[in-house]
Amino acid sequence: MITQITPKTKSAMSVKSPLIHLWFPNIFQFKGGIQTYSAFLLEALQSLEPDINYDVFLKHDTCSSTDFSFLPTTRFHFAGTTPHILRTPFYASQLIGYGLWQRPNLVISTHLNFTIAAYWLKQMANIPYWAVAHGVDAWNIERPALKTALSHADRIIAVSGYTRDRLLQEQNLDPEKVVLLPNTFDANRFKIAPKPEYLLKRYGLTADHSIILTVARLDKSEQYKGYDQIIQALSEIRHQIPNVHYILVGKGNDSHRIMQLITQLGLQDCVTLTGFIPDQELNDHYNLCDVFAMPSKGEGFGIVYLEALACGKPTLGGNQDGAIDALCQGELGALVAPDNLTEISQTIVNILQGNYPNPIMYQPQKLRQKIIEIYGFEKFKQTLAKLIETAEKRG
Repeated sequence: MITQITPKTKSAMSVKSPLIHLWFPNIFQFKGGIQTYSAFLLEALQSLEPDINYDVFLKHDTCSSTDFSFLPTTRFHFAGTTPHILRTPFYASQLIGYGLWQRPNLVISTHLNFTIAAYWLKQMANIPYWAVAHGVDAWNIERPALKTALSHADRIIAVSGYTRDRLLQEQNLDPEKVVLLPNTFDANRFKIAPKPEYLLKRYGLTADHSIILTVARLDKSEQYKGYDQIIQALSEIRHQIPNVHYILVGKGNDSHRIMQLITQLGLQDCVTLTGFIPDQELNDHYNLCDVFAMPSKGEGFGIVYLEALACGKPTLGGNQDGAIDALCQGELGALVAPDNLTEISQTIVNILQGNYPNPIMYQPQKLRQKIIEIYGFEKFKQTLAKLIETAEKRG
């Protein structure tokens, strides 16, 4: 399978250049975790295998962006202009149609739902496929068609050990097929810097404020990220740290309910909902805070943890999901029970008061160095190269 796309076998493929089909939800017009992972995966593949042709099929994007640079052999196919009610069948027919026409050497899908089409394509044309499992998309799968598609995948890439373990516990999969390729981040974009004066002024704060930060999509379906718990813990935190302020970055259809909760608890003076912020301000917001906290219980991994650590910030996550991987089992941050308000509040207080019993939390440069070593883009590429090499040997 993968032997068809590696340098050792390129010389034997005289009829046409090797071709990979990449199936992504989107990468240009929305920047969630799956989208970020997909963009890094494409960049890594192009770096490792520049002589391969890449056809990228995007379900929700309508056009490309000048923010990215791609090889001339990379072609994009956009389904985002199709009316939403017709988009899924149109996208599926696009994937199958191009697959039967071009006969790619490999299909890689970064959303598990797309693997149903990959399974059909494999049945019709014997085209191998890999699937990427992130988090909630990979947990508690009950759809028979999706279970069948997963069981026939040539490789399933899990973004965290937590997701891999859950997949193996819940699905009847060959453990040899389920491998790890953790998330990565842009270390050139997220760096240590002083608290930005313009943001302190914007939010009516001073450098003396103890600032807690969460960056998350505020969607009703993603309340598992834990921002409710921090808001509810603030009353106790304020008793011990009166100058505390919580900044919640993100937009979504849960914003109104969050505002109601803040008002109900009388916390209007110590919570700021920023709404949407442009990408170029994200690094500054990380550097504004004294602790990054997202006590989630449904993250497949959580790239935001890596970004905060790259800015040298003490970081808190939940102990029931992929944050365990991102924070290296607590080596690089604090892991708390995501529903335990007392534990959340006391841990945040300890961090802000400098009492948390992990010295690296207060060594910004060391935090940054460690997270780059473990999850930087070069490490991502090295791991991907090993997966390709292993697949070649198995093939």
